[in-house]
Amino acid sequence: MKNTNIKSRRKFFSAMALGATATSLPFLTNPVYAESDQLAESKFKQADDWFKKIKGKHRIVYDGSTPHGGLPVIWNWAFYTSNNATGSNDSEITAMTVFRHTGLMYAFKDEIWKKYQLGAMVGINDSYTEAPSLRNTVYEPKENDFPLPGIDGVKRLQERGALFCACDLATKVFSGMAAKSMKLDPTEVYNDWVNGLLPDVQLVPSGVWALGRAQENGCGYIFAGG
Repeated sequence: MKNTNIKSRRKFFSAMALGATATSLPFLTNPVYAESDQLAESKFKQADDWFKKIKGKHRIVYDGSTPHGGLPVIWNWAFYTSNNATGSNDSEITAMTVFRHTGLMYAFKDEIWKKYQLGAMVGINDSYTEAPSLRNTVYEPKENDFPLPGIDGVKRLQERGALFCACDLATKVFSGMAAKSMKLDPTEVYNDWVNGLLPDVQLVPSGVWALGRAQENGCGYIFAGG
Protein backbone atom coordinates (compact mmCIF):
# COMPACT_ATOMS: atom_id res chain seq x y z
CA MET A 1 0.00 0.00 0.00
CA LYS A 2 2.86 2.37 0.83
CA ASN A 3 4.46 1.86 -2.60
CA THR A 4 1.08 2.44 -4.27
CA ASN A 5 0.68 5.75 -2.41
CA ILE A 6 4.17 6.88 -3.41
CA LYS A 7 3.55 6.02 -7.07
CA SER A 8 0.22 7.84 -7.04
CA ARG A 9 1.77 10.92 -5.50
CA ARG A 10 4.62 10.95 -8.00
CA LYS A 11 2.18 10.51 -10.89
CA PHE A 12 0.15 13.49 -9.70
CA PHE A 13 3.08 15.83 -9.29
CA SER A 14 4.59 14.71 -12.60
CA ALA A 15 1.31 15.58 -14.30
CA MET A 16 1.27 19.01 -12.66
CA ALA A 17 4.88 19.64 -13.69
CA LEU A 18 4.07 18.79 -17.30
CA GLY A 19 1.19 21.26 -17.30
CA ALA A 20 -1.59 18.70 -17.56
CA THR A 21 -5.11 20.12 -17.85
CA ALA A 22 -7.49 19.86 -14.93
CA THR A 23 -9.76 17.44 -16.75
CA SER A 24 -6.89 15.01 -17.21
CA LEU A 25 -6.27 14.75 -13.47
CA PRO A 26 -8.51 12.02 -12.04
CA PHE A 27 -8.31 13.34 -8.46
CA LEU A 28 -10.42 16.32 -9.54
CA THR A 29 -13.44 13.99 -9.74
CA ASN A 30 -13.29 13.83 -5.95
CA PRO A 31 -16.54 15.32 -4.54
CA VAL A 32 -14.45 17.72 -2.43
CA TYR A 33 -13.85 19.69 -5.66
CA ALA A 34 -17.53 20.11 -6.46
CA GLU A 35 -18.14 23.23 -4.37
CA SER A 36 -19.72 26.13 -6.23
CA ASP A 37 -17.82 29.24 -7.28
CA GLN A 38 -19.89 31.27 -4.81
CA LEU A 39 -19.05 28.93 -1.93
CA ALA A 40 -15.36 28.97 -2.83
CA GLU A 41 -15.35 32.79 -2.97
CA SER A 42 -16.99 33.01 0.46
CA LYS A 43 -14.65 30.39 1.90
CA PHE A 44 -11.52 32.28 0.89
CA LYS A 45 -12.59 35.89 1.47
CA GLN A 46 -10.89 35.59 4.84
CA ALA A 47 -7.70 34.43 3.12
CA ASP A 48 -7.40 37.68 1.15
CA ASP A 49 -8.01 39.72 4.30
CA TRP A 50 -5.37 37.70 6.15
CA PHE A 51 -2.60 39.26 4.04
CA LYS A 52 -3.34 42.61 5.67
CA LYS A 53 -1.44 41.25 8.67
CA ILE A 54 1.83 41.71 6.78
CA LYS A 55 3.66 44.59 8.46
CA GLY A 56 7.00 46.35 8.76
CA LYS A 57 9.68 47.27 6.28
CA HIS A 58 11.34 43.85 6.23
CA ARG A 59 9.01 41.39 4.47
CA ILE A 60 9.75 37.92 3.13
CA VAL A 61 7.76 34.88 2.02
CA TYR A 62 9.24 31.39 2.14
CA ASP A 63 8.10 28.76 -0.34
CA GLY A 64 7.72 25.67 1.87
CA SER A 65 7.09 23.24 -0.98
CA THR A 66 8.96 20.35 0.66
CA PRO A 67 9.70 19.41 4.30
CA HIS A 68 13.43 19.85 3.64
CA GLY A 69 14.41 18.94 7.20
CA GLY A 70 12.36 21.76 8.72
CA LEU A 71 13.88 24.56 6.61
CA PRO A 72 10.50 26.20 5.83
CA VAL A 73 10.39 27.04 9.54
CA ILE A 74 14.11 27.39 10.23
CA TRP A 75 14.56 30.09 7.55
CA ASN A 76 11.55 31.95 8.94
CA TRP A 77 13.27 32.04 12.34
CA ALA A 78 16.59 33.00 10.70
CA PHE A 79 14.96 36.05 9.07
CA TYR A 80 13.81 37.34 12.45
CA THR A 81 17.10 36.54 14.15
CA SER A 82 19.32 38.17 11.53
CA ASN A 83 17.14 41.27 11.28
CA ASN A 84 17.18 41.56 15.07
CA ALA A 85 20.97 41.36 14.91
CA THR A 86 21.05 44.30 12.48
CA GLY A 87 18.89 46.55 14.63
CA SER A 88 15.29 45.74 13.67
CA ASN A 89 12.60 44.81 16.19
CA ASP A 90 10.07 42.06 15.53
CA SER A 91 7.44 44.75 14.97
CA GLU A 92 9.36 45.83 11.85
CA ILE A 93 9.48 42.31 10.41
CA THR A 94 7.11 39.89 8.70
CA ALA A 95 8.28 36.45 7.67
CA MET A 96 5.64 34.26 6.05
CA THR A 97 5.91 30.57 5.26
CA VAL A 98 3.61 28.94 2.73
CA PHE A 99 3.18 25.22 3.46
CA ARG A 100 2.37 23.58 0.13
CA HIS A 101 3.14 20.47 -1.93
CA THR A 102 4.73 17.88 0.41
CA GLY A 103 5.68 20.65 2.86
CA LEU A 104 1.96 20.93 3.63
CA MET A 105 2.21 18.38 6.46
CA TYR A 106 3.90 20.90 8.75
CA ALA A 107 0.55 22.75 8.91
CA PHE A 108 -1.29 20.05 10.91
CA LYS A 109 -1.74 19.09 14.55
CA ASP A 110 -0.25 15.93 16.03
CA GLU A 111 -3.64 14.20 15.95
CA ILE A 112 -3.72 14.39 12.15
CA TRP A 113 -0.13 13.20 11.88
CA LYS A 114 -0.90 10.13 13.96
CA LYS A 115 -4.33 9.31 12.52
CA TYR A 116 -3.29 9.59 8.87
CA GLN A 117 0.40 8.65 9.12
CA LEU A 118 1.62 11.92 7.60
CA GLY A 119 5.25 11.18 8.37
CA ALA A 120 5.14 7.99 6.32
CA MET A 121 3.20 9.74 3.56
CA VAL A 122 5.96 12.26 2.79
CA GLY A 123 9.03 10.72 4.41
CA ILE A 124 9.43 12.72 7.63
CA ASN A 125 11.07 10.74 10.42
CA ASP A 126 11.01 11.45 14.15
CA SER A 127 14.50 12.35 15.39
CA TYR A 128 13.96 10.28 18.52
CA THR A 129 12.42 7.09 17.13
CA GLU A 130 14.00 7.27 13.64
CA ALA A 131 10.64 5.98 12.38
CA PRO A 132 8.04 7.91 10.36
CA SER A 133 6.93 10.72 12.61
CA LEU A 134 3.56 10.58 14.35
CA ARG A 135 3.85 14.21 15.48
CA ASN A 136 4.48 17.63 14.02
CA THR A 137 8.18 18.19 14.68
CA VAL A 138 8.21 21.92 13.89
CA TYR A 139 5.30 23.35 15.93
CA GLU A 140 6.82 23.05 19.39
CA PRO A 141 10.11 21.32 18.52
CA LYS A 142 11.92 19.12 20.98
CA GLU A 143 15.64 19.45 21.63
CA ASN A 144 16.81 17.30 18.71
CA ASP A 145 14.16 18.19 16.13
CA PHE A 146 16.21 21.02 14.60
CA PRO A 147 19.92 20.83 13.73
CA LEU A 148 20.83 23.59 16.22
CA PRO A 149 19.47 24.50 19.67
CA GLY A 150 17.46 27.67 20.17
CA ILE A 151 15.54 27.68 16.89
CA ASP A 152 11.94 28.78 17.33
CA GLY A 153 9.11 26.55 16.13
CA VAL A 154 5.89 27.65 14.48
CA LYS A 155 4.11 28.48 17.75
CA ARG A 156 6.84 30.79 19.05
CA LEU A 157 7.32 32.40 15.64
CA GLN A 158 3.61 33.18 15.46
CA GLU A 159 3.95 34.94 18.82
CA ARG A 160 6.69 37.07 17.23
CA GLY A 161 4.48 38.01 14.28
CA ALA A 162 5.36 35.34 11.71
CA LEU A 163 2.61 34.14 9.40
CA PHE A 164 1.95 30.60 8.19
CA CYS A 165 -0.58 29.36 5.66
CA ALA A 166 -1.57 26.03 4.12
CA CYS A 167 -2.44 25.12 0.53
CA ASP A 168 -6.05 23.99 0.16
CA LEU A 169 -5.33 22.33 -3.18
CA ALA A 170 -2.64 20.13 -1.63
CA THR A 171 -4.91 19.46 1.35
CA LYS A 172 -7.55 18.10 -1.01
CA VAL A 173 -5.01 15.98 -2.89
CA PHE A 174 -3.31 14.41 0.12
CA SER A 175 -6.48 13.96 2.18
CA GLY A 176 -8.01 12.29 -0.86
CA MET A 177 -5.05 9.92 -1.09
CA ALA A 178 -5.39 9.13 2.60
CA ALA A 179 -9.12 8.52 2.24
CA LYS A 180 -8.57 6.15 -0.67
CA SER A 181 -5.88 4.12 1.10
CA MET A 182 -7.94 3.92 4.30
CA LYS A 183 -11.26 3.35 2.48
CA LEU A 184 -12.86 6.42 4.06
CA ASP A 185 -15.15 9.12 2.73
CA PRO A 186 -12.94 11.77 1.05
CA THR A 187 -15.11 14.69 2.09
CA GLU A 188 -15.07 13.63 5.73
CA VAL A 189 -11.29 13.16 5.67
CA TYR A 190 -10.78 16.54 3.98
CA ASN A 191 -12.91 18.25 6.63
CA ASP A 192 -10.98 16.43 9.34
CA TRP A 193 -7.71 17.77 7.93
CA VAL A 194 -9.03 21.33 7.67
CA ASN A 195 -10.26 21.17 11.27
CA GLY A 196 -6.87 19.76 12.22
CA LEU A 197 -4.84 22.76 11.05
CA LEU A 198 -2.53 24.28 13.64
CA PRO A 199 -3.89 27.34 15.48
CA ASP A 200 -3.75 30.51 13.36
CA VAL A 201 -2.52 28.72 10.23
CA GLN A 202 -4.56 30.21 7.39
CA LEU A 203 -6.04 27.96 4.71
CA VAL A 204 -5.47 29.53 1.26
CA PRO A 205 -6.82 28.45 -2.16
CA SER A 206 -3.39 27.24 -3.23
CA GLY A 207 0.20 27.71 -2.21
CA VAL A 208 1.15 29.42 -5.45
CA TRP A 209 -1.81 31.81 -5.01
CA ALA A 210 -0.48 32.71 -1.57
CA LEU A 211 3.05 33.24 -2.85
CA GLY A 212 1.66 35.66 -5.42
CA ARG A 213 -0.45 37.53 -2.86
CA ALA A 214 2.51 37.82 -0.50
CA GLN A 215 4.66 39.39 -3.21
CA GLU A 216 1.85 41.77 -4.14
CA ASN A 217 1.96 42.87 -0.49
CA GLY A 218 5.67 43.67 -0.57
CA CYS A 219 7.25 40.35 0.40
CA GLY A 220 10.40 39.13 -1.29
CA TYR A 221 10.39 35.49 -2.37
CA ILE A 222 12.79 32.80 -1.15
CA PHE A 223 12.61 29.05 -1.78
CA ALA A 224 12.79 27.34 1.62
CA GLY A 225 15.37 24.77 0.61
CA GLY A 226 19.08 24.31 1.10
